[in-house]
Amino acid sequence: MKRRPRRSLPAALTALVLLAASVVVAASAIQTLLREKPWISYDSAARTLHGLQWTELPLAIAGGVVAALGLVLVLAAVLPGALTILPLRAGTDDVDAGASRRSYRSTLRAAVSTVDGVASAKLKLRKRRVSARVRTDRTRPDGLGDAVRSALTDRIEQIQPAATPKVKVVVKAPRSR
Repeated sequence: MKRRPRRSLPAALTALVLLAASVVVAASAIQTLLREKPWISYDSAARTLHGLQWTELPLAIAGGVVAALGLVLVLAAVLPGALTILPLRAGTDDVDAGASRRSYRSTLRAAVSTVDGVASAKLKLRKRRVSARVRTDRTRPDGLGDAVRSALTDRIEQIQPAATPKVKVVVKAPRSR
């Protein structure tokens, strides 16, 4: 089971911009039909656009901004996001199972916090790697990195993810006095 995030933010922003433009155009058209002064005059907009030349700097900047925005939206739609549900190994009955990133990270953080000498831990989950940055109050953190790595490896084996990640541990200790 692999579940990826929805692309709701780019879709919502695009929808809001298109809605705002549609409201302005519709309001101007209705005002023109009612023979009132429109918010945006078609004649003044046409005159302004007709007076522009392709070689002018503001037009090139506006075109570049629109092209960059379009590229960002296309990349947001095409590129896959980080998995929100991480797949677990299939059992004997071939049932798809998964664990959320949040629960996976908190379970691994709990395993690290049980190691003697760990004051705090920060975990990063990557595609094929789990990175742990551990802070300790010990002045001599000898063997702490190996103990944390062992605790993480044991917990990962219990969880049984579909792809077993590599474990990287960095220990930060106060300086000796």
